[in-house]
Amino acid sequence: MKRMPRFLSKLGKKPKLGNKIGKMIALPKENQILVIKYPRLEMKTLEKLKNELKSVPIATSWLLSDLDQFKGKQELYNKQSPQKLKKLKEHALIESSISSNRMEGVNVAQARIETVLFGNSLLKDRDEEEIRGYQKALRWIHESHYKIDINLETILKLHQMSRGELWDAGKLKEKQIDITEILPNGKFRIRFKPPGVSESKSLLLKLIETYNEEIKEKHIPHLILLVAFNFDFLCIHPFRDGNGRVSRLLLLLQLYKLGFEIGRFISLERIIEENKDRYYETLEQSSGNWHESKNNIWPYCNYVLFILKESFKQLDSRLESLPNSKGNKSDLIQDFVQNSTAPFRIADIKYNLPGVSLDLIRKILKDLQKEKKVKNLGRGRNAEWQKI
Repeated sequence: MKRMPRFLSKLGKKPKLGNKIGKMIALPKENQILVIKYPRLEMKTLEKLKNELKSVPIATSWLLSDLDQFKGKQELYNKQSPQKLKKLKEHALIESSISSNRMEGVNVAQARIETVLFGNSLLKDRDEEEIRGYQKALRWIHESHYKIDINLETILKLHQMSRGELWDAGKLKEKQIDITEILPNGKFRIRFKPPGVSESKSLLLKLIETYNEEIKEKHIPHLILLVAFNFDFLCIHPFRDGNGRVSRLLLLLQLYKLGFEIGRFISLERIIEENKDRYYETLEQSSGNWHESKNNIWPYCNYVLFILKESFKQLDSRLESLPNSKGNKSDLIQDFVQNSTAPFRIADIKYNLPGVSLDLIRKILKDLQKEKKVKNLGRGRNAEWQKI
């Protein structure tokens, strides 16, 4: 653990330690001294598991068992469906870049997605910078995960990449930031108060050290260690902004290092976004009494394990739905429409046929509409279509 910052005063005395910060004591003017009381660096979730974990809840054990079985099928996927997996990669990259940023209020127009993610043209605004930066961070992890260490340098680089050209990219926070929620009535509620500036860096370094030590051992399931790291990182909240996105990039990287390649083919960020209410609920449930190291990690742990299990289930479903042969793309779209039994969106076709462009999907639907084989049920990006 790093030493507390050196205390400077006219009298040159050491600070008293306690649980309050920045308390001024009134003394004669010539002897005034600012006494700063630092909170004690309590044992946090990962350290607590290391020292106290004796058993794992039954629900968690079942999830771990399911994930172990899915992990064992990965080699089979690679042998039997290499072409199908190749089609899923770019689609997952797009979904991850959009969903992770959209959770933080960063958006891009649908028509600009391919330009932002795959083009070299100038970007229009800060949101586009962050989305392109996140995509670059994803590519770095996908291509180089085997040689990327879990350390402070990596965390700062992921933040720098995902924040684009913003002034605070790759820099730890310089002032206290509270995690707030906007209520329906427009008022703010503080959901969580992260550690202060100096304490957060010490806790982050300790978290990295403990994780790298414990991941070499086998007495705690490695996926639980991963979740505890991810959770403590979010509670430490080391950056002014972008903590959630960096946590999801770290999740992907650490999964790779544990032998789980699912994030290459299925967007974990999209599934998290689809279940974001539960994400925020479990974060709040598990962060109660975190500062005192008396929090309950299991709600958040089970949530993350559920996300991983769901991603494998979706991979199975996607591999089954993709055609075995390359086939004609126009025919694939028409087959999808012909086999549909309920209204569908353009996004549904794209999801099931990731190798087909949006322009071609729109063209085929317009042709089918002229032939009175489908009808449009609405307007806009999320408009539904129905087979006649």
